[in-house]
Amino acid sequence: MQGIGKSAAKRKLVLVGNGMAGMQTIEHILKLGGAFDITVIGSEPYPNYNRIMLSYVLEGSQTPADIILNDREWYAQNGITLHTGTMVTKVDTARQVVETDQGLEFDYDELIVATGSKPFVLPVPGADLEGVVGFRDIADCEAMIDAASRYRKAAVIGGGLLGLEAAKGLSSLGMEVTVVHLVDRLMERQLDAAAAEMLRDELERHGISFLMGKKTERILGSGRVSGLHFADGTSLDADLVVMAAGIVPNIKAAAASGLDVHRGIVVDDYMRTSAPHVSAVGECSEHRGICYGLVAPLFEQALVLAKRLCGVETKPYEGTVTATKLKISGVDVFSAGTFIETPQHQVLQMKDAWKRTYKKLLLEDDRIVGAVLFGDTSESARLAKWVAAREPMTDEIYAALFGGGGCCGGRGEAGGDAGVAAMSDEDIVCGCNGVTKGDILVAIRDGGLTTVDEIKACTGATRSCGGCKPMVEQLLKAALGDSFQANAAPAGICGCTPLGRDEIVAAIREKKLTHVREVMHVLGWKDQEGCSKCRPALNYYLGMVWPEEHEDERDSRFVNERLHANIQKDGSFGVIPRMYGGVTTPAELRKIANVAEKYGVEMVKVTGGQRIDLLGVSKEQLPAIWADLGMPSGFGYAKSLRTVKTCVGSQFCRFGTQDSIAMGILLEKRYEQINMPAKFKMAVNGCPRNCAESGTKDIGIVGNDGGWEIYVGGNGGIKLRAADLLCKVKTDEELIAICDAFMQYYREQAKYGERTSDFVERVGLETVRAAILDDATEFAALGERLAEALAGRKDPWAEVLEDANLRTMYYEPIRIR
Repeated sequence: MQGIGKSAAKRKLVLVGNGMAGMQTIEHILKLGGAFDITVIGSEPYPNYNRIMLSYVLEGSQTPADIILNDREWYAQNGITLHTGTMVTKVDTARQVVETDQGLEFDYDELIVATGSKPFVLPVPGADLEGVVGFRDIADCEAMIDAASRYRKAAVIGGGLLGLEAAKGLSSLGMEVTVVHLVDRLMERQLDAAAAEMLRDELERHGISFLMGKKTERILGSGRVSGLHFADGTSLDADLVVMAAGIVPNIKAAAASGLDVHRGIVVDDYMRTSAPHVSAVGECSEHRGICYGLVAPLFEQALVLAKRLCGVETKPYEGTVTATKLKISGVDVFSAGTFIETPQHQVLQMKDAWKRTYKKLLLEDDRIVGAVLFGDTSESARLAKWVAAREPMTDEIYAALFGGGGCCGGRGEAGGDAGVAAMSDEDIVCGCNGVTKGDILVAIRDGGLTTVDEIKACTGATRSCGGCKPMVEQLLKAALGDSFQANAAPAGICGCTPLGRDEIVAAIREKKLTHVREVMHVLGWKDQEGCSKCRPALNYYLGMVWPEEHEDERDSRFVNERLHANIQKDGSFGVIPRMYGGVTTPAELRKIANVAEKYGVEMVKVTGGQRIDLLGVSKEQLPAIWADLGMPSGFGYAKSLRTVKTCVGSQFCRFGTQDSIAMGILLEKRYEQINMPAKFKMAVNGCPRNCAESGTKDIGIVGNDGGWEIYVGGNGGIKLRAADLLCKVKTDEELIAICDAFMQYYREQAKYGERTSDFVERVGLETVRAAILDDATEFAALGERLAEALAGRKDPWAEVLEDANLRTMYYEPIRIR
């Protein structure tokens, strides 16, 4: 065996397990100045990553690289030796040596075991079939993503926190998902019946199905899973089965080493195990008979352990009142402490079926001992604190949570900055990354930090799910006092630069910068290659500032924009020809049908924007398909005008007062191909009946007997927002001029990737009105700058395709000036 000896200068500290609890301990040790020579041994091939964010990796909104907490460079910079892909098999506690599956031995003066947990696998026949996976690490996510690209039906066994996150992620990948749960309500360990039922209703709206009260008897299949068979004799077809029925502490190596283990590795209040100089922390440990599976208790344990190892006085770890927050896009759920009432409890609750919100507090001897929130979890941080402290109930707290009553109208002692003021320095603010109130205050004081993004970069708070951002803002405001607003600076557009959108655009104008790499070089980009966030943004800003001079840099665009098609989950593409205003002709329909047959298109679908989508097209077929179609692209992939949805209007409808079809076609031809900060959708209604759904579009137009109403800032996606009425006009010419001005104002002032719904909320509708409607000079200038941008449009296919015939595939844009 190869031996790795002790350092003469420092005590040797070995961490077994490269997960969140163990690495949180190491980070605390570094901050406390502990004199250790540190070695970390992890079984996975990655550096430390945020396991809490796996659900976002699964659904596709994050990548494995996005959730790395400490990259390999960080380990090197802090003098930590990292061994990945290495499994510890045994600890010789007498010799104080760790043994691995690769024949390596590491001796230690202090050892931390933080091996985490593993999925509980139902002991049923078929559990070892291909296509049966857990949901615990990046490899599990990759297996599910791969399965989603090849199969349709998924079954998730377990209706707890982990199972629901897996189900939502798989649903986002396009799979038909059924959650199979043994009991009659979801998250029964965290939610009461009312909240559980609301959660189920909400997830069903997201397309997830449920089988409740079902006991899985065996998993069906030969070689690969094909379904589940239940104890009641029924069955369910499934191409993928996710085991999410719970977790068990990973104690195999600890048990083989003779440590005292029950369900987990038994530890005392200072995280010491039964062996001298061996500690355990996190999900693998068992403290006072409890194994914790949530992150907050693990981070509290980590701080106690780090202080003990560094010789710093610390209070013992005495257990945690747990709090749970569900991390699913569009679904907000929170619970803390006791949630099922008994005769000794006072129950305070409020349910709003219209807004789909629910609040419930349990009191015992007039003290807060439990809480459940659904739909609105903005008070979760304070409630977790109050439940943990068994805070006495007051009129002020009641007013803050339920409105009315009390003298504070929902604020006062219980609200705002007072809530963070009552926290101790050791209270955790960011549960994802274990950042305490003290960490943040020290960073603000010593680092002169003035923005949330600076705190994020320095401490890691808010860098994961972002749920703690309001509390971080409150701490910042409390620390800075009156200078809070004055010192607030715009955030950098990405981690490559501290510069915000306005600073970059100003520099592009002042320094006459015309290329992406030139901007990065002149403005001192940290990463000379940039990243997937800043390169497309810089390309857009350059084109917006210099519409004539800037040559579009195709390598800075996303793949969909480069190929002029929407990539699908199986790697094929969707092709959407342009149909102005949703209107087509028999000749165009014949072309589409001929192309679909010729190239074996998998599916022909009418889109929500009144167009036809040809799905299942290979990358190699794209140039030939566009050549055969001879139609302009519908830009269903781009940050530009996607579609102008129309009703039939006065041409056909007995209620129509305006010609919505003609106006929709005119607007779509006018604005097609022009680059925007984000995707842009329009709709034109011929009357107030709103059949074209103008109220949820970036620009929505409604006709009436006296002219047109113009609405802006609507969104029909995840963040539903009703559009605001900008103004009313009498003529078509006024309508077009107003649309020109709003569009250019948005193009010039919005951040890259910012939809109009967020833009209008950020700057305020009155600011938009003032710029567009109240300043005649600026109104005319906006129109002129948009006209310049429209005139500078180039055929995007000209640089992509060699076939010269395709260069004329775009109709000549209509210009109205």
